[in-house]
Amino acid sequence: MTRVALVGATGRMGTAIVREVVRASVVDEKLAIVAAVASAGSKSMGLDAGVVAGIKAIGLPVIDELPTDLARAEVVIDFSRPDLSLRALNICRSARVPIVIGTTGHGAEFEARVAGASRDIAVLVAPNTSIGVAVAQELVRIASTALPAEFDIEIVEAHHKHKLDAPSGTALALADCAARARGLDPNADTLAGRSGQGARRSGEIGIASLRAGDIVGTHTVLFAGFGERLTIGHEATDRSIFALGALRAAKWLATQKPGRYTMANVLGLKTTG
Repeated sequence: MTRVALVGATGRMGTAIVREVVRASVVDEKLAIVAAVASAGSKSMGLDAGVVAGIKAIGLPVIDELPTDLARAEVVIDFSRPDLSLRALNICRSARVPIVIGTTGHGAEFEARVAGASRDIAVLVAPNTSIGVAVAQELVRIASTALPAEFDIEIVEAHHKHKLDAPSGTALALADCAARARGLDPNADTLAGRSGQGARRSGEIGIASLRAGDIVGTHTVLFAGFGERLTIGHEATDRSIFALGALRAAKWLATQKPGRYTMANVLGLKTTG
């Protein structure tokens, strides 16, 4: 059995993960949640994590801080807020326990903190834990490498109206794949949102964000050349795919040596971090 500590247990992703673990345990006992953590101001504090997720009680109360011993967890899954995510990363590094980070919207310090921690523990950063998105990223890399630079790259992403960060972490990851494949700077050569006057810069990768209704997540990467267009897209219709992907990643990461990993590593699309 793989013992998991869950940070962000009362959010959309956290409750989905709780439901999937309980559902899977009916068939086998390969996963168990041993700690369910939420932010200090959560109205669900002290309640049973299963009840919060809309299912039966599982005998695990929601707590406001990740225990320093991680409640004997073998791996941590984090879908919280950037500040809680960094605290979880520090605790995991001290306890020498791997962590899957699905939280998005991190500040500039995040990359340096992950780089430091990955020298001591296995860290998997996944703005999107869908296995379909992992494959889409690889397809974007291939297309960006193979198509001439004259093909412009534009990304459109859509999510539910309650999502806080824009562009989405997945859109930024797709832009990063495209930019690196073309030898571009993922930061300087990516433009999030257009307004006003001005022509499109050569080599620019544009991102447009939509927020409406209950859209789970849609990402489309457009390669537009003269006389032809190539589109690579992914649409999520059920949030459970992210939960299942995160659990698959956690089981895999629990046995890995220190380093930085992605969902591509989990699927065998990459052999190094």
